[in-house]
Amino acid sequence: MSGSKKNIFGKMNDTSLLLTITIVIFFLMYIGAIVFQGGAFTKPQMFFNILNANAALIITACGMSVVMISGGIDISVGGVVALVSMCCAVYLDYHDGSIIGSILIALGIGIAYGLVQGFLVAYLDIQPFIVSLAGMFFARGMTTIVNTAPFNVADDEFTALKLTRIIIPGMGTTNKKGIYVPAYVEIGVIVALIVVAVLFIALRWTKLGRSFYAVGGNKQSALMLGINVKRTKFLSHMICSVLAGIGGYVYFLHVGSGSASHAMGMEMNAIASSIIGGTMLTGGVGNIIGTLFGVLSLSTIQNIVSSAGLDQAWWTGITIAAMLCIFLLIQSVVMAQKKKALKA
Repeated sequence: MSGSKKNIFGKMNDTSLLLTITIVIFFLMYIGAIVFQGGAFTKPQMFFNILNANAALIITACGMSVVMISGGIDISVGGVVALVSMCCAVYLDYHDGSIIGSILIALGIGIAYGLVQGFLVAYLDIQPFIVSLAGMFFARGMTTIVNTAPFNVADDEFTALKLTRIIIPGMGTTNKKGIYVPAYVEIGVIVALIVVAVLFIALRWTKLGRSFYAVGGNKQSALMLGINVKRTKFLSHMICSVLAGIGGYVYFLHVGSGSASHAMGMEMNAIASSIIGGTMLTGGVGNIIGTLFGVLSLSTIQNIVSSAGLDQAWWTGITIAAMLCIFLLIQSVVMAQKKKALKA
């Protein structure tokens, strides 16, 4: 028996094992929703709508995973997303701005946050939670200062970009009137998938990616290997903030408005998605593909709860909390079993 356990657990590293668990649970949940609830879950567009609604979260959660893999955390990402949305909305509507200019604003905000927070965490050795907490308050405050009242963007060029749809061939459905309705995704989904692909390759096959894992796993060992720990931490926060800026623009493309209440709780959802996806708070373990499935799992369980008639806001919080506890418990049990199998 111990030999079989060793074969199961011993051949997989921590990251691959947790990724496998996340993917299996996601498919079990989604198949269960199709079987027991049916309805919209049986239509391909339901899955694509999950991607459409969560493209910005996928991007910010990927950035969060990079920081968590390196042993840190960043709770300012939701505030950055809201600030980017408001600044871009004001620029386009009140200053007759261009699409290119608004994209540069989003990137500029992300880079500025990355420079400041990365420097404070990496080179002044201030706790990342405190730094990013201050960053979150600053972003939320600045969002209100930029403009207090929520409003929809009326810029024609932006509206055309927002309404652009990418058709998925062969995945449409026929409605009750016999009309074929093609399945589609928004531009933000393509951006999110590109971010996932780039980060997956970077973390798996580049020196910098391996440095993130080394620093998060054991900082002293990383120093002995000749890794510049401070620069690695700085870059992890820079990547996270830049992705928050990109995610902010994707969020802006999806909602088409500016509001101080935008992206409330997104930082918590990003952390939850990373954890569900197999990224460990202790650092050194994580996978971007797992983060993608973490976001999908989080959204799927919310849709399941909503389809069951539990539309009240508190049920969402309860289900997320329960889901986190279940995933953390599964991770702990599996990791403990792996350690026993390796010792046997």
